[in-house]
Amino acid sequence: MISDSLESGRIKGLSVHEVRLTVNGTSIEVNVEAWTTLLDLLRERLTLHGTKKGCDHGQCGACTVLLDGVRVNSCLVLAVTLEGKQVVTIEGLAHGDVLHPLQQAFIDHDAFQCGYCTPGQICSAVGLIAEGCPSSDDGIREAMSGNLCRCGAYPNILTAIKEVVNTVETKSPALP
Repeated sequence: MISDSLESGRIKGLSVHEVRLTVNGTSIEVNVEAWTTLLDLLRERLTLHGTKKGCDHGQCGACTVLLDGVRVNSCLVLAVTLEGKQVVTIEGLAHGDVLHPLQQAFIDHDAFQCGYCTPGQICSAVGLIAEGCPSSDDGIREAMSGNLCRCGAYPNILTAIKEVVNTVETKSPALP
């Protein structure tokens, strides 16, 4: 009987796994159930609420974070697979009071309305630039197509990304 197999919200007999990873530059060890997603680990266990839960099916991009520098939908990544990995969330992009150039560009260009998708948009843009950003507007739009904005702030998001890409190309190849 299912109710007999539940104990304190966990199913008896299923194992818990210890995982060591780095989140926003801090090494941590956590015990996770096999079905815990990176998104739930970040939000529920590590109280990093900047990463948003949107569709929870990898379709909207609201939960985008950087995993070893590559953008991923954290709702599709199981926490048990993260041994030795490095995760960067929106909270980990700034250096103290100094915002990441993309965070500042989003503010400068009013690249958000409700802001729900903004952390995922910014993390995805950071990954996009690291991957080698397309030079055309259409290329950037295509590369960012996995991140949906229900408010329709796409023109300003594109402007913000282009500003940072141009800064990288003209001033410094390395962004924080």
